[in-house]
Amino acid sequence: MLANVGSLTERRSGRSGTAAATIHALMREEILSLRRAPGSQISEKGIAAAHGVSRTPVREALLRLADEGLVDIVSKSGTYVSRIPISALGEAIAIRKVLEQFAVRAAVVHATRSQVMEMRAIVARMQEAAEADDQDQFHRADEGFHEAIAITGRHPGVWALVRQVKLQVDRFRRLTLPLQGRMLLAVAEHAAILDAIEARDAETAAERLGAHIDRLTLNLGDLNLFNPDFFIDDRAHPKGVRT
Repeated sequence: MLANVGSLTERRSGRSGTAAATIHALMREEILSLRRAPGSQISEKGIAAAHGVSRTPVREALLRLADEGLVDIVSKSGTYVSRIPISALGEAIAIRKVLEQFAVRAAVVHATRSQVMEMRAIVARMQEAAEADDQDQFHRADEGFHEAIAITGRHPGVWALVRQVKLQVDRFRRLTLPLQGRMLLAVAEHAAILDAIEARDAETAAERLGAHIDRLTLNLGDLNLFNPDFFIDDRAHPKGVRT
């Protein structure tokens, strides 16, 4: 009898864990895509009802998001989508630049003709998405291009590290996409990086990729272009890069 009770508990726990993972993934995407705006309140009850679960997996998902710096759980107040910490952006961009320049130098050495063709296809998808003003599709293709560089360079773990570092940067970057001409400019920058990879020119590839990433730093100089309520100026007391 005790064994049956134990296995029932495990099955329930497994379902709860699966639900928490699903809710975490969905909410993470909503936050990173800005469908949940920085500073907006999160309703545990509403999320639980929408997914047909108890509040337990919802709380588990929110705790994971809090660990990632994407939500703030405030005692006696509620849970909110975290505002974007300004101090974390510059540091995360710098770390991403170093990692991806390493990856692109390796890609120059190892790229096959078929891999270059695959990356050309990704750039073409970016172009189509930019022309259609489809920011979600553009973002997915953009991510695919940078991941392809790491895979081509035989260092896929570099992309895993970059993804951890750039959570807050992803939200800021989504704010920059609607800027006039920003997506088409990014397409041209990606094409130029790929030209250097195909030409086996490691230094030019690294330089062009670095300049592409540095463009986000330039946007940091004028946060007035964006909703100021989306940011928190913690530069006097930075917490460091959230992973």
